[in-house]
Amino acid sequence: MAESIVEVERLSKHVSTGDGTLVILHEISFSVSYGETVAIVGASGSGKSTLLGLIAGLDLASTGSVSLNGRQIGTLSEDQRAELRGHLIGFVFQSFQLLPTLSAIENVALPLELMASERPVARAEAMLQRVGLGQRLKHYPKHLSGGEQQRVALARAFAVAPKLLLADEPTGNLDPVTGAEIIELMFEMNREAGTTLMLVTHDETLARRCGRTLHLVAGKLVDY
Repeated sequence: MAESIVEVERLSKHVSTGDGTLVILHEISFSVSYGETVAIVGASGSGKSTLLGLIAGLDLASTGSVSLNGRQIGTLSEDQRAELRGHLIGFVFQSFQLLPTLSAIENVALPLELMASERPVARAEAMLQRVGLGQRLKHYPKHLSGGEQQRVALARAFAVAPKLLLADEPTGNLDPVTGAEIIELMFEMNREAGTTLMLVTHDETLARRCGRTLHLVAGKLVDY
């Protein structure tokens, strides 16, 4: 097994614009060990979400490399990257990213079905019970509050038993009280599952709950 679940080496991302080249990330290097909790912090536009997308293989770097669980994702096809994500990563987004035409239990069961897991509906129901939504199994996202939608998203993320959880501003669309409840639940479930957590946030208080913090300033990793 690889020593680290995430290995980032001299990672850069830039895009061409009408005014020249926009540098989003510049030669980022770090590694994340199995079971770590890591916060990625920085001002808006510092490259936090771009970095998370590159780690997940949702986008590809301009230069440098990302390895997940010992596999360099830049060498994989789009289908291979999707397969790796499906078996390795759980996602929690600021905007929940639930499918509006599926009920809560269908949203949670879908990734399990795609993985050909045994008893996906039963497993989905158990996860929704775990996040306190046992009475909302057949509700559609539009009939759920923001906090309830994020609980569904947590259930979906942990249902696949991921080795790595990527959370991008998971409380950004929630009021402070609901956000605090979601964070408590996420850290609790993360401890129970022994998952590696990488959390993008602008909230320094939340970042301090993680074992380590990576600071991005204008696309560069800086030491504090």
